[in-house]
Amino acid sequence: MSFININGIKLHYERSGDKGKDVILLHGWGQNTEMMAYIANFLKEHFKVYNIDFPGFGQSGDPTETWGVEDYSEFLRSFVLEMNIENPILIGHSFGCRVAVRYAHKYPVHKMVLTGAAGIRDKRTLKYYYKVYTYKLGKKILSLKPFEKYKEKFQKNAGSEDYKNSSGIMRSTFVKVVNDDVTPILPEVKTPTLLVYGEKDEATPVSKGRLMEKLMGDATLVIFEGDDHFAYFHQGDRFNRVLEAYLKEDYE
Repeated sequence: MSFININGIKLHYERSGDKGKDVILLHGWGQNTEMMAYIANFLKEHFKVYNIDFPGFGQSGDPTETWGVEDYSEFLRSFVLEMNIENPILIGHSFGCRVAVRYAHKYPVHKMVLTGAAGIRDKRTLKYYYKVYTYKLGKKILSLKPFEKYKEKFQKNAGSEDYKNSSGIMRSTFVKVVNDDVTPILPEVKTPTLLVYGEKDEATPVSKGRLMEKLMGDATLVIFEGDDHFAYFHQGDRFNRVLEAYLKEDYE
């Protein structure tokens, strides 16, 4: 267990392995290093593996202001420079994939493995706008003094589970993160990429994986049948075998 101060924020990370290329593990929203530990333990024989807690999660400190995906990407860049890492392999889940894609769009990355990758925003329907404006109207009304006592309850009952489980600066950060759309930059990301999706993933459906595969310059899609958004975790042995096949030529 290690800590480093980057741009005034305490970052928790775990380093394993002492040879080979650098691998950075990027967990999903609301998760931490524990969700990626199985992967780190598998890869440490052939790589130097960095398993990090993003700011706002696990044992890392919170951002000092509302962050978007770009902010997390730049923070990752600061970590890479601080640790003297060059051309890392990025392995991410869900939110971590958003950060990986943004990072690879600007900086050198050897390979990526993205599982349950978030980042392609749904087309916004009338139902979406109705829901958003109803929420904003309700929030405005509850800001009036006679209704203030109901405001917290209203906010707790609104939004997704990830939103409800967030608080303080991380709640506004979540809103900014989920509104980020990486679709426009995908054709410009030429990093060799393996996409792994669960067949029954409802959070990031396989259709998003197929679109990513189509738009990215060098991407391959693998589907884990009968599994969901956490297919990489539920089928850890299978995921590691897929990693082994994809990264074999990089083994040291």
